[in-house]
Amino acid sequence: MLKKMLVLLLALAMVFSLIGCGPTDEPASDNDQGEAKNDEPAGPEFKIGIMTGTVSQGEEEFRKAQDMKSLLGDMIVTATYPDRFMQEQETTITNMMAMASDPLVKAIVMVQAVPGAAAAIDKVREVRPDMMFILGAPAEDPDMLASKADIIFETNNLGRGYQIVEHAQAMGAEVLVHYSFPRHMSIEFLAQRRDLMKKRAAEIGLKFVEIDSPDPTGDAGVPGTQQFIMEDIPRAIEEFGVNTAFFGTNCAMMEPMIKQAIEYGGIFPVQCCPSPYHALPGALGIEIPEDKKGDLDFILTAIKDEVAERGATGRVATWPVPVNMMYIEAGVLYAKAYLEGETEGRVDRDKLVSILEKIAGGKVDLTNYADHENFFMYMSDHIIF
Repeated sequence: MLKKMLVLLLALAMVFSLIGCGPTDEPASDNDQGEAKNDEPAGPEFKIGIMTGTVSQGEEEFRKAQDMKSLLGDMIVTATYPDRFMQEQETTITNMMAMASDPLVKAIVMVQAVPGAAAAIDKVREVRPDMMFILGAPAEDPDMLASKADIIFETNNLGRGYQIVEHAQAMGAEVLVHYSFPRHMSIEFLAQRRDLMKKRAAEIGLKFVEIDSPDPTGDAGVPGTQQFIMEDIPRAIEEFGVNTAFFGTNCAMMEPMIKQAIEYGGIFPVQCCPSPYHALPGALGIEIPEDKKGDLDFILTAIKDEVAERGATGRVATWPVPVNMMYIEAGVLYAKAYLEGETEGRVDRDKLVSILEKIAGGKVDLTNYADHENFFMYMSDHIIF
């Protein structure tokens, strides 16, 4: 009997010990990694790289890249190419390779796509063949780039050849001065546009004058180019009169060109890269408050008021949409849509148009270059202040 009682007590003890080891209703401790992991914010599934110029060569694009990083956070990584990109193409390649070394970077948007972009793409594709490349404002052979990049945005410079000339005459110009330098005139689109401008000017009776300026990537740098423009515009107005319009092919020319055209009574029809933000605020001394950055209505009103204050109403114009900033935003949003499986393949024109129209706030004029379905050219009407 005693033996049976001992066996029963032992069995009961084992049952209670098993119950004691079972789950409880107490919350998991901080050391319970199963729960802690669920509370940790997940990182991005992919990243998108943005490569732009520096503030001195392309402030507009640089700022937009930072804006996209603020909007999308860790999904965005940024890099710049050097100011002297012609002489330092290896640096451009190195900087792009550094972005591509992160396996989470699945797409790279480059605006402006300066010389060196094609070589950088080739190097990246050697190790990352599936990388998506979206380029804006390309400066190398367009047919060659179309074979390397997935999507290319370009301002319709061929269409602008006629547009700029006719627009300048409509603003009262009798003479149109075109500033450039040999490096830019070796770029096919820019050379063809110059030729079309010259042709159309002759057809409508507008005097067309070509003037060579220093290249901002040369020995004198950006300061040398800007000093030349500051000195030459007063001279040109003295020679040709106040109904002289000025156009230049380089971003660094724009601020001194606007300043001097207004100061000496000339006409400024549009920038090389049309945008209300491009050089106009700096040339007019407009400070943009922190809470108004990116507010297009604010900047358009501020420019209009400042132009009127300086007695230049009707003599200054631009496009209402900042094109290079638009190329960056559209490029990033399109890459994001592609990586999230929201496009029909790598080139989805309908999706691209819908993104551009949302950014532009209306219909966009988008055409293909030659027979390249991935090379898109954009053009807008002007706004005259």
